Amino acid sequence: MRYVGNSVSIQQQAVMIRNLRSLSTLCLTFLSSCVALNTQLVISNAKVAPDDFVKDAIVVNGHYPGPVLTAVKGERFQINVTNMLVDRSMNKSTSIHWHGIKQHLSNEMDGTAMVTQCPIVSGHSFMYDFTPANQSGTFWYHSHFTLQYCEGLRGPMVIYDPLDPHLDMYDIDDKSTILTILDWFHMNAYDVTGTTNPDAILINGRGRYEGGPLVPLSVLSVVQGKRYRIRLLNMACKPSFAFSIDSHTFTVIEADSENTLPLVVDSVQIFAGQRYSLILNANQTVDNYWIRANPNYNTTFAGGQNSAILRYEGASQRDPIHRDWTLSNPLSEPNLHALESPAAPGHPGVGDADVSLNLVAMWDDNIGRFLINGYSYIPPTSPVLLQILTGQLDAGQLQPYGSVYTLPPHKTIELSVPGGQPENYHPLHLHGHAFSVVRSAGSDTYNYHNPVRRDTTSNGVAGDNVTIRFRTDNFGPWLFHCHIDWHLELGMAVVFAPETDDNSLRITSSWKQLCPNYDDLSSTIRNES
Repeated sequence: MRYVGNSVSIQQQAVMIRNLRSLSTLCLTFLSSCVALNTQLVISNAKVAPDDFVKDAIVVNGHYPGPVLTAVKGERFQINVTNMLVDRSMNKSTSIHWHGIKQHLSNEMDGTAMVTQCPIVSGHSFMYDFTPANQSGTFWYHSHFTLQYCEGLRGPMVIYDPLDPHLDMYDIDDKSTILTILDWFHMNAYDVTGTTNPDAILINGRGRYEGGPLVPLSVLSVVQGKRYRIRLLNMACKPSFAFSIDSHTFTVIEADSENTLPLVVDSVQIFAGQRYSLILNANQTVDNYWIRANPNYNTTFAGGQNSAILRYEGASQRDPIHRDWTLSNPLSEPNLHALESPAAPGHPGVGDADVSLNLVAMWDDNIGRFLINGYSYIPPTSPVLLQILTGQLDAGQLQPYGSVYTLPPHKTIELSVPGGQPENYHPLHLHGHAFSVVRSAGSDTYNYHNPVRRDTTSNGVAGDNVTIRFRTDNFGPWLFHCHIDWHLELGMAVVFAPETDDNSLRITSSWKQLCPNYDDLSSTIRNES
């Protein structure tokens, strides 16, 4: 594991790729002996001002957002997380989820507090150790405890594939072509309400707010004639964005770390938790162009809000001019198709799966929480995985009651999630799996032949019945939840758990110690931590 370096020429990349191909082959052959560079992530509190408004936040290795983590396909991750948090208003305990990593045979490393582990107590460390052997693409990491990632504990992660089937479509793919979009509030996350909009949108950690100073914006530098793989991540806690760059189109080649057939678009709606790889051809006149992340609430681009800058080599260092650029070819999810093994698992046909579930989300005014099929998810006092490992409860008794669905192993599961209630759309993320979206939001067509495969999708609006399929081929309890973090905090989640306790997990003594450490906190401190 290492931080990505500076841009390299295509000739240098060719040499690097040949070297990485050898390394990757060795890693895939001898997984136990191939270890990426060990990484230390220190989680602490600090004052930050990404838009010139000073606010208390959570930083990773002193940075907001956290540093880029990279590896090569087949490499082993060993990430030692040290918790140095002291501010109780943002919670002192923590955990880190590796969003998009399936954690095959390593469910205990998923980082989901009270599902796969107890939180890491302040003053303690925990080593996340896993090998995503068959995965590559664009990922990210974030706290999966209370509302912490909204306070800053989030960062991008990339696994490079030396044998990327789209390799001949781009010249540059490095740290400089990663674009993260974040929402930024000038208040504590616990003070945000359902009607509160972000004060600023940050692209690569920089942004402007209404009435604020014209602070420098993030710049994506390009050379005319080169082709760039932009890795776009929505690491926000709340809004979706319509992403575009004035006078430029893109070719989509990846959705949530899954390769897709190339698709040309001029804008991309990206929901919280989603990632895309977009090929940008720097084929316009040398100049500055607005990069736009238009959030799904009433706002403007005035004064450079919700924006960054695409700057061609040789252009002056100034904000771009306004251009009349009409968007006419937005990305539509049903038009995306998986590149490899495109068919959805199981027999084609609505409901023609081994297990079919319908999950209906509602808001309950009486308790002020979300319900799924009548139950609000409240984290249990003991992690679901620990409940399974101790064997003290039958599968049907796992806590929290009503929010745990036991599924048979090695079967095809079909989930339908009606849209529209409550509160419009919800970006739904499944841990431990990628799923085929056989019916997308905005469409009434079912596609079992070649749907897009990903790990986060929107359930749409009233009239939608988004339907996904996946195989239960990965042991462990896995969370399925809305990725608007306040909705998760208010109960919009369920857990899919295995019917059997047969597993190949390598439970470490340090993992076993997490719960005693957390339980040793007094109930008052635990509630604040």
